[in-house]
Amino acid sequence: MTFPRFTLRQLSYFAATGEAGSIRLASEKIHVSQPSISNAISQLEQEFGISLFIRRHAQGLHLTPAGRELLREVRILLNQAEGLYTIAGEISDEIRGPLNVGCMLTLAPMLLPRFCYSFASLHPEVRVRSQASNHKDLMAGLQNAAIDIAISYDLGIPEDIIFETLGAIPPRVLLPATHRLAGQGPVPLEQIAEEPFILLDLPYSREYFTSLFAAAGIKPRISHETAHPELIRTMVGNGLGFSLVNAVADAHYSMDGHELVTLELAGKHRPINIGMASPDITGPSRVITAFRQYCRDQVPAIPMIVPAMV
Repeated sequence: MTFPRFTLRQLSYFAATGEAGSIRLASEKIHVSQPSISNAISQLEQEFGISLFIRRHAQGLHLTPAGRELLREVRILLNQAEGLYTIAGEISDEIRGPLNVGCMLTLAPMLLPRFCYSFASLHPEVRVRSQASNHKDLMAGLQNAAIDIAISYDLGIPEDIIFETLGAIPPRVLLPATHRLAGQGPVPLEQIAEEPFILLDLPYSREYFTSLFAAAGIKPRISHETAHPELIRTMVGNGLGFSLVNAVADAHYSMDGHELVTLELAGKHRPINIGMASPDITGPSRVITAFRQYCRDQVPAIPMIVPAMV
């Protein structure tokens, strides 16, 4: 048997650099010196006989086509290697091993601490890695094995991904506290539709929010579009318009100190279902099974979510 002349450590350094797009950023992320990472990449290129990166001084590193292909395979290999800890846990009847969790950007500040970090505190042998991203990238991460499970919405779920609904989040109106409607009850969409609308411009979120207007036969006056939820809160706080949201932060102020209010949207509007997405495979690991159950148990204590009926 011929053994490979490269190590998992070298592959992990390459993967970190490919994902970060820079040796410096990879060094900061994995806490390894830049020369060590650079040397590992050079050794891999020599061993495989291919160039993994295009080096542009002003723009960092860009994966070559061969580098992109190798990165996909390396991710799978590293996940399989980490899976040995999971197998050991299955044998010893312990919950241990790696767990890679993705979470929708708008949900991450409110749910990642409750789900991921508290789960890890209960199971010290579990190594949780988490990331916040948009829904489209989360689904891609599940498909290429970059993450094990994603907390997100039931929008645009690929055929090879299963989705378990945990609950629903109805749409609400986000207004500055000084708005004329801030002190009243549920707001009809028709009552505010003529005002400037600030749209969350993320994949699928955009279509969801604009569909609420379409269902009511209203054309929104979109004044601003952004993919950053906190920027929307700041814009609303500064009186640039109103917005529609599902995930409602406990904080009643924008980051620049303006007071905000969220009100119910009057009428019947489709809520967004929130849940757990994961690859459609048989026999999930003990870690993933335990994490799923933990999330189910936590949902009733989260005020913004209406738990799914079981």
